[in-house]
Amino acid sequence: MSTPDRIGEFVEAVRAAFADGSLIKLKLGGYHGAEADLKSAEARKVPIKAGERLSFVFRYKTQDITKNLTIDEAASLLSSDLANAWRSARLETTSFDLQFERQGDKLRLKRTEVEGREAVEATHDRAKNRALTDTAKPWLHALGITGKDGAVRSNAQDKFRQINKMVEIFAPLIQAIKAEKPRVLDMGAGKGYLDFALADHLGGKVELVGVELRPALVEDGNRLASQSGFDDLRFVPGSILDYDASGADAVIALHACDTATDDAIFQGIKAGAELIAVAPCCHKQIRRQIEAGQPADDLDFLLRHGTFLEKQAEMVTDGLRALLLEASGYRTKVFEFVSDAHTPKNNLIVAQKAGAGSRQAALDKIAAVKTLFGIDRHYLEGLLGL
Repeated sequence: MSTPDRIGEFVEAVRAAFADGSLIKLKLGGYHGAEADLKSAEARKVPIKAGERLSFVFRYKTQDITKNLTIDEAASLLSSDLANAWRSARLETTSFDLQFERQGDKLRLKRTEVEGREAVEATHDRAKNRALTDTAKPWLHALGITGKDGAVRSNAQDKFRQINKMVEIFAPLIQAIKAEKPRVLDMGAGKGYLDFALADHLGGKVELVGVELRPALVEDGNRLASQSGFDDLRFVPGSILDYDASGADAVIALHACDTATDDAIFQGIKAGAELIAVAPCCHKQIRRQIEAGQPADDLDFLLRHGTFLEKQAEMVTDGLRALLLEASGYRTKVFEFVSDAHTPKNNLIVAQKAGAGSRQAALDKIAAVKTLFGIDRHYLEGLLGL
């Protein structure tokens, strides 16, 4: 099939999905056009006064730009830009996914059938359905998210989006905890972006404690919490492992570097916390062991490339963390909480206390993974005494 035909087939599939209401999402990636700061784009169907449109959100380095196009305008844009500016595109519908890829002069289309996927209700306000609806809050300005006019700063768009997504994820998890007023520990709280957002959103229904090693950040956090009237939010000085986590109903840690993430997980397990949630950062401990160890020969085609080794070390580290949590009586999920267009540190491990599972099965799987990748010991194993 010729180049125009491949693109034409993809564009016609978009047209058909738009017309019959089966279109869920359209994604564009691999941009290499003239706009240096453009990173990615997504589109969905929305109703506006002028009629139904395909609403594109173009993600730039410091801002998002939305354009509502008629299906003819969208088709024209796709026909042109898939030939010149975007290397990949993905159409998601209620019954199939269609992946478009361009490598040099070669174009490929791959269709994957899906089942049980429901249509997304077209609402123009979905992108604005955020936890932080009032951006005029003084704490947002104090933390550098908004300007004096209450508008989100251009260089804080990604941070604002991350905070909203985190509240969207964490708030229902915390509200589901059985305790009347859950005690939540944020290990390695930093400036406490999430803590302030949760305190604002949950309105005194939760006790929040931010544990932070740097005294200046602890002092600043407590001052701002007092000024904001958040009586149930406080910050305390100390390291993650040294803090007494007894009585914690939830332990969270966002971007605690390398084994500090494991320190937070261990504290949660030791406290018997109902919820443990971490967004890991850096994965040096396991990477060093993979490099120094004797992984299976079949993995050489991956591990001999530095970029693949780094990604593999991340997945193995977090996969072992999930298994160690399961061996400790937790039900785990690992997923991306925001697009990697906003931060590469976008994986979230969520563990919820569960009934007695197969501890031995998890331990056996851990042993098999370690043997496969030439790993001697995961740092968290040592903390847990395994």
